[in-house]
Order: sequence, then C-alpha cells, then structure tokens
Amino acid sequence: MPKTAKDWEDQVKAMLKAELKRRGLSYADLVGKLADIGVMDSEPNIRNKLSRGKFTAVFLVQCLEAIGATSLRLSDL
Repeated sequence: MPKTAKDWEDQVKAMLKAELKRRGLSYADLVGKLADIGVMDSEPNIRNKLSRGKFTAVFLVQCLEAIGATSLRLSDL
C-alpha cells in the first residue's frame, strides 16, 4: 500500500526529532544553532513546524547542518 502525504510528513518529522534527540537538543537549542548559521526563527514557530510535519526541504537541511548532522539513516524509521 503506497504511503499517504501524512505518512511522508510523519516520517520526515520523526527523522528530524530523532536527530535532535540523539544529540540531546531541545527546540530552544535548535533556535540558537539555527541563529548561529544565520537562520532566524522562533521556538514556537519551530515547534509548530515539527508538530505538523510540514516544512520545506530547505528548513530540514538548515536544521541538520545547524545541529552538525552529516548523514541520515532512513532505515531507522
């Protein structure tokens, strides 16, 4: 059975949350790390993006770079 749009959103959301958890980072930490690379966003806005699972690929890559992720393991999902 093919995945729905919601399934894909849930997968991406879980991927980013897992990377934050692996590093012991909170949303507030993410806000600071994003600011360090020039991406200004608020904690409530980031919390909303992640809870909905709807954000751009650019935002995902910005977050991953900000937290120092160099690879993703899709098989863990």
